[in-house]
Amino acid sequence: VQLVESGGGLVQAGGSLRLSCAASGRTWSNYIMGWFRQAPGKEREFVAHISWSGSSQYYSHSVKGRFTITKDNAKNTVYLLMNSLNAEDTAVYFCAAGTLRSSISRDFDYWGQGTQVTVSL
Repeated sequence: VQLVESGGGLVQAGGSLRLSCAASGRTWSNYIMGWFRQAPGKEREFVAHISWSGSSQYYSHSVKGRFTITKDNAKNTVYLLMNSLNAEDTAVYFCAAGTLRSSISRDFDYWGQGTQVTVSL
């Protein structure tokens, strides 16, 4: 079972990035796919999640209206489009999969290795 993130990097404030998470190794139907992030010295923070059908999305208040989570079932890939980035968005971003519609990290069973996003002023 693997979740592999990509797409992180350095971006100027106000810019955009799109993260990808490729899922493999099992059947992912009925799984909720989520994104979390962790900044240095801070706890892991929920960002967004999406149902495997793609019909339901949920966002944290801090990213709602700026970030969009989508998925491509044919590619078993989940995306996080991040717009209007600011310095507070700097963190390692993790993809996760679980069976609960939750914003709590311990409710997710599978995790990727993370991808760094750095927003410069």
